Amino acid sequence: MTKIFTGLATAFMILLGASAAMAEGKTHKVAIHVDQNNPKVMNMALNNAKNLMAFYKAAGDKVQVEIVTYGPGLHMLRADTSPVAQRIAVMAMNPNIQFSACGNTHRKMSKKSGKSVKLLSEAKMVPSGVVRLIQLQEQGWAYVRP
Repeated sequence: MTKIFTGLATAFMILLGASAAMAEGKTHKVAIHVDQNNPKVMNMALNNAKNLMAFYKAAGDKVQVEIVTYGPGLHMLRADTSPVAQRIAVMAMNPNIQFSACGNTHRKMSKKSGKSVKLLSEAKMVPSGVVRLIQLQEQGWAYVRP
């Protein structure tokens, strides 16, 4: 009888734990890669982020998104050339989205222009965009390239 009671108690505790985990929802992590100076690609990346955030919110899940830019894609986060600066300003109000700028590309663009290239205030500098994408994937983040 004690074994049955212990087994039932254990099963009940497992079910309670599973119910609590389901109630909290799963957290999804998505890295979006932008390496083109193309407004259509930049807008598609932002649309991807917006749509997946809405989808997972409706499903009761959480999502973290990091948009990583490098090469010509850094224009997405440049204060002087970004065709999507207004959208980024609005989207960045959500603490679950981050905009990462490649430090290598920033250095090269700054050297070429003869002065430091100013980034949008929402941008976070990372040492290398490619390395950042690798790090995120190694941590289990899903990878999207629009």
